[in-house]
Amino acid sequence: MLPSSTVENYLKAIYHGQSALTGDERLVPMGQVASTLGVAPGTATTMVKALAESGLAEYEPYSGVRLSAAGETLAGLVLRRHRLVELFLVQVMGMSWAEVHDEAEQLEHVVSERLIERIDEMLGHPTHDPHGDPIPSPEGAIARRELDTLLTCPVATPLRVTRIADQDPAFLRFIEHNGLKPGQTVEVETRDAAADSVRLRGKDHKTITIGARAASKLLVELDRG
Repeated sequence: MLPSSTVENYLKAIYHGQSALTGDERLVPMGQVASTLGVAPGTATTMVKALAESGLAEYEPYSGVRLSAAGETLAGLVLRRHRLVELFLVQVMGMSWAEVHDEAEQLEHVVSERLIERIDEMLGHPTHDPHGDPIPSPEGAIARRELDTLLTCPVATPLRVTRIADQDPAFLRFIEHNGLKPGQTVEVETRDAAADSVRLRGKDHKTITIGARAASKLLVELDRG
């Protein structure tokens, strides 16, 4: 199967679904794949069966799907193109980090590997895109790191924002406005389960209170100075 834009979008959707699996979960539910791509369940099932026949996925009827090793490699290469394009648009073209996701969604399917490698070289072989997502290697391998969110991290401990797990432009503008972009240092002061909120000290020691849903999308690690 040639990696058409449709195939690439399915590979990405399944890859992201796999990344969110927890515990003993092994398969991404078909309903989730269909919802992510905005297609009917029957349409998603037809495409996933074709991916399985091409050796790019493992499909279990009534259970779900996961990528094969070959499928994961192709998904990694699509993500590499996407994330390098995002970084190029921000650093070279001067676009806002809140605007580049949709542009990269279009360009990732048409940009050549030769151009991608030139962009990679021009940017100094970066490891992460503007949102903190890891940029896969030229072989499609993706470095995996276990990160806490603001809901699971230690309290009263210096932390560094590492990754933003939401590409919605409005959410990214909210993050930017509150000084919570990747690289910024923060410290959780309290968590209020009743109010479903997190209070933290951010840039310039400013105190910020955000909802638990927003806090779950900010991935952090210990700030080692």
